[in-house]
Amino acid sequence: MNFESIGKNIRTYRIKKKLRQEDLAELTELSVTYIGMVERGEKIPALETFIKILNALEVSADVILADVLNKGYEIKGSLLTEQLSTLSQEDREKVYDVIATLVKHSK
Repeated sequence: MNFESIGKNIRTYRIKKKLRQEDLAELTELSVTYIGMVERGEKIPALETFIKILNALEVSADVILADVLNKGYEIKGSLLTEQLSTLSQEDREKVYDVIATLVKHSK
């Protein structure tokens, strides 16, 4: 199983929160080195540590684990729906057209 995506997702949400690794380390009482190792997929945090990171980032576990869960595609669908809601109607239609084309040609 590829756990690198967990670290990448943690990094993505850290950046969305405009936090540096140093900030996340301080919020979680972890070292900057450890945060870097987690983000690179070199370390998988223990449950208690993982919860500290999630709470500091104000994000749920399913979002961070979306790429390694069997039901991850449902989570990704929810995230895409959320992102689509920020687009104009015209841009949403363009995205839907692209998706429809991809589905049509994948059969």
